[in-house]
Amino acid sequence: MATADLRVSIAHQTRFALRLAAALSAPGHPEGGARKNVAFSPLSLHVALSLVAAGAGGATRDQLASALGGPGPAGDLHAFAEQVVQLVLADASGAGGPRVAFADGVFFDASLSLKPTFKELAVGKYKAETNSVDFQTKAAEVAGQVNSWVKKVTSGLIKEILPPGSVDQTTRLVLGNALYFKGAWTEKFHASKTKDGKFHLLDGKSVQAQFMSSTEEQYLSSYDNLKVLKLPYKQGEDKRQFSMYILLPEAQDGL
Repeated sequence: MATADLRVSIAHQTRFALRLAAALSAPGHPEGGARKNVAFSPLSLHVALSLVAAGAGGATRDQLASALGGPGPAGDLHAFAEQVVQLVLADASGAGGPRVAFADGVFFDASLSLKPTFKELAVGKYKAETNSVDFQTKAAEVAGQVNSWVKKVTSGLIKEILPPGSVDQTTRLVLGNALYFKGAWTEKFHASKTKDGKFHLLDGKSVQAQFMSSTEEQYLSSYDNLKVLKLPYKQGEDKRQFSMYILLPEAQDGL
């Protein structure tokens, strides 16, 4: 994938992530709302939906492609997913970088069969495992099988991806996706400098919380109503640079 095309795909993925964040945090959404914490992986959802698009057709495929990657051939979508899965989300723990575990799984009912082109794409570009299972008579066992799969591929870091009752005899296909990340910051905060302070809640109340502090130089950007802190993770021999970004609005209800 050419560098220019990759930059365009990244821009599309970023817009998808921001739209998704706005939707999930909107008041009334079952997973979010103004007074709830929301944690999600835009990359995981982008990759999973790209795989759905690979198996879709007609208007469904066009709508998915438009939401995920904007105008352009579907091949661009899969080429970008391949870059993300095989390069961006590769484990770097052996090189002294972050521990990354990423997996895709396709579980389909034994009464169905995957088209060879879809299976080739899923395995080749998305690094997905494909499994024929019996949803119609053994749905609960299949849920356990999916959970065992995610536990295995993440070395026990994620133990359950399908809660009880999430699949039944009417289920025909499950696309499983798991992502785990654990890194150490390049500059650690010393525990001796952690102090209690006031943390403001959205309902106007406040609680006491522990605040880490440091007098070292930091990557910090300041805007009219917002400060952004960048905390880089240790790279080791890994050529990629992962960072955590913390956004702090000036106003207590600035989010």
